[in-house]
Amino acid sequence: MCANSPRVPSPGTGGSLCSEGRLSLYCFVITAALILIPSVPQIYYGMVPQVWGAVLWGPVLYYALINMIIRFVLRNHDYQVAIRASFLGFTIAVSVLVICFAPSEWQQFGVYGSFMSFFHYSEFLVIAWANPRTLSLDSFMLNHSVHYGLAAAASWIEFSLEVYFLPQFKRFGYIWLGGVVLCFLGEVIRKAAIITAGRSFTHLVQDEKHSDHKLITSGIYGVCRHPSYVGWFWWSIGTQIILMNPICICIYTLVSWLFFHDRVYVEEYSLLNFFQSDYVRYQKRVPTGLPFIRGYRID
Repeated sequence: MCANSPRVPSPGTGGSLCSEGRLSLYCFVITAALILIPSVPQIYYGMVPQVWGAVLWGPVLYYALINMIIRFVLRNHDYQVAIRASFLGFTIAVSVLVICFAPSEWQQFGVYGSFMSFFHYSEFLVIAWANPRTLSLDSFMLNHSVHYGLAAAASWIEFSLEVYFLPQFKRFGYIWLGGVVLCFLGEVIRKAAIITAGRSFTHLVQDEKHSDHKLITSGIYGVCRHPSYVGWFWWSIGTQIILMNPICICIYTLVSWLFFHDRVYVEEYSLLNFFQSDYVRYQKRVPTGLPFIRGYRID
């Protein structure tokens, strides 16, 4: 079984939210609500005179209190799940406050932050529902890789510098709304791939075929061979279009394409070994879904 490729069912339960998923959902929603509910009237009615002070310090204090409560109530693995979900609830709440109340040139960063927070939280939640057997703290994908973190930091630096030197450029022609569309479509495609794969989806690449492996080509896998990669590819580019980061748009596109080109090639080598002629026929019928990427072919 190869992660993010046509799947094979595995033993385990799916289709219902496991206990870790429910815990994460409670912490995500409650944290976001407890930050937004007191912060919005404080800012809107001028109870806090300086908008950035309210956006930054008020939620931080609320979040610190929430963390103290979580630490007191939960332990071990439950605490680790809760603290991550709570953090993502905090970041999406702050992003909403930035969208609503920050200076106009910064509002796009709030949109970006909302998509980032939702992406990472929904990765965990959807796995908790579709394939809880493989659920782990890594399912949040917050520690995806050093390169992922550096790429995110680079986009924040570019955005900040351009807001300072070229603030009028950031909302030019509302081109950034195209990034919203790409991020939304990317999320839908990726999560549809995880749900369609169900119990056989995993974030980890598998290179060994098990006895119950069966090739899945239905649903969204009947449209493209690697829908979760397709979704992630366009979502990543969309985040930079939202930020109107011309440098990072080019870099993200190139680096993402190179990464998925190599990843698909390696995965399809394994898939051809697993399923042989069945996968060859599938390759001929269905494209990878990624631009100019054909995968590993034996013809």
